[in-house]
Amino acid sequence: MTTTQHLKTTDTTARSDLDVLVVGAGQAGLSLAWHLAGRGLAYLLVDAGEVGGSWRSRWDSLRLFTPAQYDGLPGSAFPAPADTYPGKDDVADYLASYAATHRFPIRTGTRVTRLVPAADGFTAHTTGGTLRARNVVVATGAFQRPHVPALGERFDPSVTQLHTSGYRNPGSVPGERVLVVGAGNSGLQTADELAGSHRVTLASGSRALALPQRVVGRDLFWWLTRTGVLDKPADSRLARRVRARGDLVIGADRRRLARRVDVRPRLADADGRAATFADGSSVEVDSVLWATGFRPDYTWIEADVTDADGAVRHRSGRSPVPGLWFLGLPWQRTRGSSLLGFVQRDAADLAARVDAAVRA
Repeated sequence: MTTTQHLKTTDTTARSDLDVLVVGAGQAGLSLAWHLAGRGLAYLLVDAGEVGGSWRSRWDSLRLFTPAQYDGLPGSAFPAPADTYPGKDDVADYLASYAATHRFPIRTGTRVTRLVPAADGFTAHTTGGTLRARNVVVATGAFQRPHVPALGERFDPSVTQLHTSGYRNPGSVPGERVLVVGAGNSGLQTADELAGSHRVTLASGSRALALPQRVVGRDLFWWLTRTGVLDKPADSRLARRVRARGDLVIGADRRRLARRVDVRPRLADADGRAATFADGSSVEVDSVLWATGFRPDYTWIEADVTDADGAVRHRSGRSPVPGLWFLGLPWQRTRGSSLLGFVQRDAADLAARVDAAVRA
């Protein structure tokens, strides 16, 4: 069902021409809306689902690794005590409440199926009709399409295969012997949870940089913010070193996990029910949980904005196509660019640049 909220008495959602169309009403889109609201621009947010819906669909036990005091959006602290870690439904409720409180103009249940450049901006073809805008900000993030390696096809059909995007709780994984592929935050968290009810094998490829949740009595993010690490530019030496190690793993007790699950090296092959690893060892499995991340999907944008790997080409969110912008990408400007309470910094910067483009 499509619903619309209004920020002002002026119905900007009914206008055929907008100054700014924001695709996505998650934390990035809502942060941008807050910074656009006082600029006198005609803007609208559209989202394929409900506000907070992508968070609500995550696995049941998911909790943030950023404490509540670092999870608020502009003008509104996260409603939880400091040094507590909100669950996924807490985040979804907060985003929905934030959008309703500020009465941003939002059309939910509205998917953009095609975005076509036009002489004076863009035409967005949506499931709720056609919209025109001088500027478009894509705030859907970079992780839209679950990634499952091709070797998954080599498992027997009797082996249940799930991606973490479809995982809810241990009850959703049948059988006794489960293989978790991937040792990032999602893989380690789900492997640890499954170990309470299943015989778990964890296939770990590269060893990501692991950091403890608390350091000398303080949460890790207290140190990261005080030292400025989260503000280091994406092209800085430190940022390049961190990015080369892959996803940061925060708060995972690998020694404890190694006592609960069978840790193996990279998954190298599959045949029937057998999973074979890089060291030549193998195990029989009943189910496979792929914690192998996501890939971007911008095929709906009919403009040359991606590289050969499908990643967006941009400079701090500005694409090569005039009037087309991106927000909430990993490492868009800093490590904090895709984190719940830190994306607002990029949103403030982008709002000012979009406003300048509208008035140019």
